[in-house]
Amino acid sequence: MKNLWFLLLLLWAWSGCQQAAVEQQQEDKDDFVWKTEQFADKKIIRYQIPGFDSLSLQQKKLVYYLVQAGLSGRDIIYDQNYRHNLKIRRALDHIVRDYSGDRTTDEWQKFLVYAKNVWFSNGIHHHYSGDKFQPEFSQDYFRSLLEAVGHQLDAEVIDAMFDPTIDPKRTNLDPSKDLVAASAVNFYDPDLTEAEVRAFYESIIDKNDPTPPEWGLNSKVVRGPDGQLMEKRWYAEGMYGPAIKEIIKWLEKAVTVAENDAQAKALRILIDYYKSGDLEKWVEYNIAWVQATEGDVDYINGFVEVYNDPLGMKATYETIVEIKDFEASARMKKVAENAQWFEDHSPIMDAHKKEKVVGISYNVVNVAGEAGDASPSTPIGVNLPNNNWIRVEYGSKSVSLGNIIDAYSKADGPVLLHEFACDEEEIERAEQYGSLASNIHTALHEVIGHASGKLEPGVGAPAETLKNYASALEEGRADLVALYFMLDPKMVELGLMPSLEVGKAAYDSYIRNGLMLQLRRIEPGATIEQAHMRNRQMIARWVYEKGQPDRVIEKVVHDGKTCFKINDYEKLRELFGQLLREVQRIKSQGDYEAGRALIEQYGVQVDPEIHAEVLRRSEHLDIAPYGGFINPRLIPVTDKAGQIIDIKVEYPDDFTQQMLEYAAKYSFLPDEN
Repeated sequence: MKNLWFLLLLLWAWSGCQQAAVEQQQEDKDDFVWKTEQFADKKIIRYQIPGFDSLSLQQKKLVYYLVQAGLSGRDIIYDQNYRHNLKIRRALDHIVRDYSGDRTTDEWQKFLVYAKNVWFSNGIHHHYSGDKFQPEFSQDYFRSLLEAVGHQLDAEVIDAMFDPTIDPKRTNLDPSKDLVAASAVNFYDPDLTEAEVRAFYESIIDKNDPTPPEWGLNSKVVRGPDGQLMEKRWYAEGMYGPAIKEIIKWLEKAVTVAENDAQAKALRILIDYYKSGDLEKWVEYNIAWVQATEGDVDYINGFVEVYNDPLGMKATYETIVEIKDFEASARMKKVAENAQWFEDHSPIMDAHKKEKVVGISYNVVNVAGEAGDASPSTPIGVNLPNNNWIRVEYGSKSVSLGNIIDAYSKADGPVLLHEFACDEEEIERAEQYGSLASNIHTALHEVIGHASGKLEPGVGAPAETLKNYASALEEGRADLVALYFMLDPKMVELGLMPSLEVGKAAYDSYIRNGLMLQLRRIEPGATIEQAHMRNRQMIARWVYEKGQPDRVIEKVVHDGKTCFKINDYEKLRELFGQLLREVQRIKSQGDYEAGRALIEQYGVQVDPEIHAEVLRRSEHLDIAPYGGFINPRLIPVTDKAGQIIDIKVEYPDDFTQQMLEYAAKYSFLPDEN
């Protein structure tokens, strides 16, 4: 009996400690400074890693090794984005770190903003628009800074920084231009043309292969010594080798602390891929990775997304390290479990539906670290792999980045909602259901949207058939799937939302953003270039236009302020379904001309009056349209023998210091690659 009472006492004490820990965590979260600074059109945000302290030491080591592997490839994304980026960044790093002159002058402040823009965007072109940053300080001043710290920079590189006519656009999607020659992205030698590159891949791609790799994914196309085109592959013994060898070193450590055999197997194949550069190994890795669904820790690592390539083939380097949020994942598990129901009830043509949706996994995760194209600016949801036949045969993994979404919300607040909503009903609906609506939309977009539909027999990969419109159309398809089902009673039946008011909140937000709010992100007179922005405006403008006879969406002006009010949510849902059917048809049949017409007519051009109004109304709110993140710092704690006995988390609050720290620790590539 004494032992029983003692045990009860211990349980009571443990429970009290756990409650105190939860209360302390909530107190820390309430006091946490989410937004640290703002410059140009960008804000810098911090995020926390809930649940990290609950991991075992082995799991903490796994997270740490994966984060280190990711950061080791940081140089790669700079070089991929532009051939002069590494030289420029290193000059900026040197000046910011060592300049001992007057740091209070106006020109210094303008120089510092330029440096922060470059760090934020992983290069001298804007991370979203792709337009080159124009320094607001003089070239003479910059040369004086270089001289003051003893740094040499070629005249060609300085000209690239200051001359607005040199490589003005990172990724040019204007169909009237040569997409390769007009894009500064470092996937092709500067003297190559689009026709040459397309002919090169036409000559090597086997269109009859039912299980093709992602051709061209991990290489730069260059002109060889004989004048013929060839691929310069990114692997341990090739281009980017020094950084890739560092990545491999940390991945090999991760294998030793993997949570299970399936996870270890996938990591080993990833290492083999980095060592060989063999795209068949990338196929093998993606199959192993998508099947490794057990464990609390997961990751994305590699050359993954093709948004920055004007031809939609070559992938940028990125990593995201994730810890499962079990409570949130359990709530949303029903989305993945009912994937076949969503496919069967989609408004797309029966010929374009999958008979059997396989292998979909979905988790809400908390990010523990990011690098490459996922940092500082990050997605809020990811669905991989991108290879279509792997998705059909083996399934896909979808994640929502829960702590990133939470940090964005904490940093922005409700100011934009109150400025651009049409009425109090819309505001109240958003305040009550907006967060849930956003989470469910992201889940449906990633889990169902990207995993739905199939190509007709003989139709090539979207990068081949839909070319420079493939990414915008794919994102549009995923958004339309989410929007269509957001107002389906099935969502309430599954317990995913308390009522269809959540779906209405999602519709309000999408139209508000697609027709107005996202225009804060582009300069006056510009067209929309980025794939996600094109997709959102294409959808919003299409349903607005098609719904005019029934006044489905009404343009309302109050006291000189424009808003767009949804009058009929059910009819709007029908319009989303009609557009989804057409976008899926375009993708399934590889209908380039129809895809081009849809994006060009509705997704590219901007209403100049609405744009000017949005910019004017947004200016006084002082909310930057783009957000990026300072990563937490993971610090190993070692014993006297040098063995890791714990991993601690710190939350830095200085963006500049983190960029300089990364430059000092993770610079492995030469200036020329």
